[in-house]
Amino acid sequence: MKKGFTVLEMILVLTVVSIIVLVTVPNIAQKKEVINNVGCKALLEIVNGQILMYELNTGEQPGSVEDLVSEDYLTEDQCYCPNGDYIHIEDGQAVAS
Repeated sequence: MKKGFTVLEMILVLTVVSIIVLVTVPNIAQKKEVINNVGCKALLEIVNGQILMYELNTGEQPGSVEDLVSEDYLTEDQCYCPNGDYIHIEDGQAVAS
């Protein structure tokens, strides 16, 4: 008797693997969007903290995020959320748009 897999067994295994992949891929893509949005909210809180530090150190509010970058309160990468939105300052608070 020969050892090995039959064609039917291989087809069944490939079918099960295909179903698993088809179920998980859309969920992964959806989770990435949620992660980016949560990351943006967290980054906005960091920028708000840096705005407060800038105010405490200088006695005035920063006019823009570029002021925070030029004074080394933020890096260039922290001007953009993970989802690509630009962060700017409105009424003394960080806002992404």
